[in-house]
Amino acid sequence: MASRFVRLKGVLVAQIDVPTATAPGGVTLRAVGVAVDRRDRRVLTDIDFDVVAGEVVALVGPNGAGKSTLLAALAGEQATASGHVELDGRPLSSWTPVEMAQRRAVLPQSHTIGFAFTSKQVVAMGRSPWSRTLLRDEDDLRVEEALAICDVGHLADRPFLALSGGERARVALARVLAQRTGTLLLDEPTAALDLSHQETVMRLARERAATGVAVVVVLHDLGLAAAYADRVAVLEQGRMVADGPPRKVLTSELLTRVYDHPVEVLAHPETGAQLVLPRR
Repeated sequence: MASRFVRLKGVLVAQIDVPTATAPGGVTLRAVGVAVDRRDRRVLTDIDFDVVAGEVVALVGPNGAGKSTLLAALAGEQATASGHVELDGRPLSSWTPVEMAQRRAVLPQSHTIGFAFTSKQVVAMGRSPWSRTLLRDEDDLRVEEALAICDVGHLADRPFLALSGGERARVALARVLAQRTGTLLLDEPTAALDLSHQETVMRLARERAATGVAVVVVLHDLGLAAAYADRVAVLEQGRMVADGPPRKVLTSELLTRVYDHPVEVLAHPETGAQLVLPRR
């Protein structure tokens, strides 16, 4: 990444160029032999995993399987006990926090803000990595765009802390989308949402992937994974036991074993869409 000096508001600062987008099919993030320990217990073991531009990949598995831990390791927010993660072909340790924020955006499970910011101010935080780049001129446009597509424009002036759980989740997603990075890491983005907004979130993920963005999304709803993901990676007790297209990975045999509950995988009688249902 090149830089030069420009004058902003009378102050001479380094002008940082924006990253080059990864071509569809290229790897934006790569985990190589990643293991993670927590409280003297191994929670991820020997994970090899590629995040690919233009794809939505869903991380699925039961509680405690390591989905969120893997997402945090990919984001650089979780130290690894062994192995490493590469971002745009370089180890995460070689990037500054701002450089990483220009390349990947992270949506955590919890959405806690310590001060009385409005929803619009929270979304605008997603633009901070671009404050010293040419893309700063897009800030207002990207914020308004993200508020609209996440259906939270009417909440723009509301205090974030006064919102419901579902409203906070949608505002937090708008912040991530406003960041406009080449990789999106979304941890259970549909968990607090009603049916309509769950579908909207996954449709937005698909639309971003169609523009060449790499999307990793942690999901508990296997039906959403089947409907929207290009790839599904199944985690079981800290190991990746399957990674591939939904129709190959989401089988009754595998899911019944991993979830320790009978699971049926069916074709919709009219559309042929893959349906994943617990047997009751």
